[in-house]
Amino acid sequence: MAELSETIAATCGNEDRKLFDDLVSRHHRQIYNVAYRMTGNAADADDLTQDTFVKAFRFFHYYKRDMPFDNWLYRIMSNIHVDWLRRRPKVHLRSLDEPIQQEEGEATMEIPDHSDGPESLVLSHELDAEMQTALNTLPKDFRLTVILSDIEGLSYEEISEVMGCSIGTVRSRLHRGRKLLREKLRPYLE
Repeated sequence: MAELSETIAATCGNEDRKLFDDLVSRHHRQIYNVAYRMTGNAADADDLTQDTFVKAFRFFHYYKRDMPFDNWLYRIMSNIHVDWLRRRPKVHLRSLDEPIQQEEGEATMEIPDHSDGPESLVLSHELDAEMQTALNTLPKDFRLTVILSDIEGLSYEEISEVMGCSIGTVRSRLHRGRKLLREKLRPYLE
């Protein structure tokens, strides 16, 4: 632990450390909310938020003070999330009725009951389950564009900067993302 403190002190001056701490405390909740919407669950959102702030701290000396801090964090988070998705193993679907072979013999899969847990009750105040499910079905670029625009309120220019694409691409992704969301949510709106 002492080594980490020495490394931090060597990497970052006291003024930079205080500025970074202030910026993190101001933006933590907002960054977590976007991370939750990107990942769809609290555990991954915690990990993504933590990884984002760790990387931001490591490269804080590159942060341009005239740029909005949250936009810089969104860019870092977006890159980390893309890396996660690339490293994620391909999903192998199995039948729930298919027994699993283990050393002790065969076992059957049990389906956990996720209804009305404390986590879902708290999160339901922030984002309805239907909306989160619909967001999770969007391609990652569309999802992030919709989140940054419609939920976080960023301008096209800010989203363009965060995502590293043109404003025309932002508009296109936003239009297509909203259209896909409407289609997914149509049964709930009728």
